[in-house]
Amino acid sequence: MARGGINKALVQKARQAILARGENPSIDAVRVELGNTGSKTTIHRYLKELEDAERGRDAGSIPLSEQLVNLVGQLAGQLEEDAQAAVALEREQLARERLDFQNQARLAEGRIQQLESQCAGLTEQLLAAQQALQQEQQQRQQGEIENARLLQANRDLEERLQDRDGQIRSLEEKHQHARDALEHYRLASKEQREQEQRRHESQVQQLQLELRQLQQTLIVKQDELTQLNRDNARLLTEARQLQKEQHAQQQLLAQKVQALETAQSALVGAERANEALEQRCSTLQEEVSRLNETSATQAQQVQGLQERLAEAATHLKLLGHTPLTGGGNETGT
Repeated sequence: MARGGINKALVQKARQAILARGENPSIDAVRVELGNTGSKTTIHRYLKELEDAERGRDAGSIPLSEQLVNLVGQLAGQLEEDAQAAVALEREQLARERLDFQNQARLAEGRIQQLESQCAGLTEQLLAAQQALQQEQQQRQQGEIENARLLQANRDLEERLQDRDGQIRSLEEKHQHARDALEHYRLASKEQREQEQRRHESQVQQLQLELRQLQQTLIVKQDELTQLNRDNARLLTEARQLQKEQHAQQQLLAQKVQALETAQSALVGAERANEALEQRCSTLQEEVSRLNETSATQAQQVQGLQERLAEAATHLKLLGHTPLTGGGNETGT
């Protein structure tokens, strides 16, 4: 049952409108004419029924060999349109995983070989049709079966291209996440370095203040030593106490210097981690570039297939017209 409420009459009306404009009534063109509604499978079935009906009405006036040439031309046009649609989707998609992508490339190469073999088979069928006109109907049916199989292969290729599109989006998301993580890490590292620098400056200022205080204390103690020169025992006790305080201050200063060195080592480690993350981001960018090159290679292979199909269609048309001229001369003789 047609999806979206379309029927054969609507498809016929849309097809006639497209033909009136001098355009090719392809499946996509008919679907656009219908307002982007209806299943492509249903539209294809209705179009095939309408084309079969027209071929049945015109069978009495058009030679069978010319009908075959028209059929081959329509098949080549449909293949070219399908290949163009596949190329458009090919540029937007990429493989989800590297192993799947390689398997799909091997399948594509096998499909190209099959299509080349099919073109050779169509050439042989055309020659056989020129030698024996009574086999034209059977060969036309084989051509229709082949067309249906190629359409199925095209749908399979569209599904693989959709998978590749998902892989491209996944890689772009991972790359964006990596860039966001790198930017966040840079900001955090910068803020940490600024905090460490402010902490270091504060510690240096505090040490300088403590040094000044110690110097003032030493001056006071020296004054006290001068004033208390009369009391040797008390002077000796205070001198020892001052030595203990000075030793404690020196230990505290050494601890703070060691803490400053530790903070500097942590800052160096953070910078090294930042460099490693930047190297990883560069590796991801190289991977994306390599995958883009692989996609371009696949696009060139599809373009090569289109060129071979166009050459095969031209060759078939030439073969279709030459024997008919020779046959007409023999009849006249």
